[in-house]
Amino acid sequence: MDHQATETLRHRGSRRRVLWLVLFTASVALWLPFTARLSALADWPQWRGPNRDGRVATFTEPARWPEQLTQRWKVPVGLGHSSPVLVGNRLYVHARQQDTEVVAALDAASGKVLWQDTYPAPYRVNSAAAAHGPGPKSTPVVAGGRVVTLGISGILSALDANTGKVLWRKPAPPETPIYGTAMSPAVDGELVIAHVGGHDRGALTAFDAATGAERWKWTGDGPGYGSPIVATFGGVKQIVAETQDNIVSLDAATGQLLWRLQLRTPYTQNSITPVVYRDLLIYSGLENPLTAIRPVKKGAAWTTEKVWENTTSGLYMSSPIVIGATLYGMSNRNRGHFFAVDLASGKSLWATRGREAENAAIVGAGTLLFLLKDDAELVIARASPASFDVVRRYTLAESPTWAHPVIDGNRIFIKDEASLTLWTVP
Repeated sequence: MDHQATETLRHRGSRRRVLWLVLFTASVALWLPFTARLSALADWPQWRGPNRDGRVATFTEPARWPEQLTQRWKVPVGLGHSSPVLVGNRLYVHARQQDTEVVAALDAASGKVLWQDTYPAPYRVNSAAAAHGPGPKSTPVVAGGRVVTLGISGILSALDANTGKVLWRKPAPPETPIYGTAMSPAVDGELVIAHVGGHDRGALTAFDAATGAERWKWTGDGPGYGSPIVATFGGVKQIVAETQDNIVSLDAATGQLLWRLQLRTPYTQNSITPVVYRDLLIYSGLENPLTAIRPVKKGAAWTTEKVWENTTSGLYMSSPIVIGATLYGMSNRNRGHFFAVDLASGKSLWATRGREAENAAIVGAGTLLFLLKDDAELVIARASPASFDVVRRYTLAESPTWAHPVIDGNRIFIKDEASLTLWTVP
């Protein structure tokens, strides 16, 4: 091959390399915004979201709120107030169809059922809770490729999240709490944390997530209706929960009781999920004040220091959220009023007049509050310490909405009494 031919081939190869580099750079430029959008989305894999605190970081407020949200799909899934959860492109729902409980995986884009598992779960509702129906009330948790559910009669199950295959299942205990099982399980590493059993006869238990084998249990009280959180105080990871008549903390690794405070409510209705602010734990209960304590270890023993109490904004069934240095919640007082409390002092910052609702599921997204009332009205407000600043109100169902909304990007998934609906903004 002569010198001229060699140079021609080199020139063509160089042009190909340049063209390839241009195309690759262009494809990366196109791909990066897409992957950035994907990475901005976050799973909602359990009760109250990624950190069990009612907060989500994936919502971007539109420049202009529409008059109505856009309904993309609506599918029947069964009765109950269990909240849906979202992992990747799959929604997981736990509901009731007649005398069976159903665990189903749905395609989040279309609402199409991908798999479902059913099992017999007959249950007679206590007459005092008849208006809330026969459940289920507990929200699933998805972790490690497993979906864990807790039925209203106490049936605890772990299923393969991809196929729906039952990995293990614990039968219903002889007794349930007075108003049915309602606490939502948590996952801590390879442990599933659930308060099983019934009134006066419960066990806050850690199960092996892979096998269902019992790893530890604490039998000092029956279950409450709130859900446990995993929190670290004084460098020790703890399981903190409202039980039947107490608020307790257990060592997450061993189940050893670290501290306990009596918390009794009329008709035995402890139902709040505690929240953490810095080194404080905030909790409340029906006809009990909103209270902040500081768990501390002194020598070998743990104790709690009361930091403040707020007697005007006690909680009943609606768990609060923390945004910045402010606690936002809904008190049952005045027939349901929204409020804001300064977390440093416990002082009330503002409160609405009341008669808002019986319950509201509260989600914080950036500087916005999503307040889904049990009458199916979604109130969107600014998270402002200065005032209750309503942005929009939308009616999103024709039946009660006790489950938490799931917010993902511009999507809002709403579970009403028997259906699941995808709404989008705009």
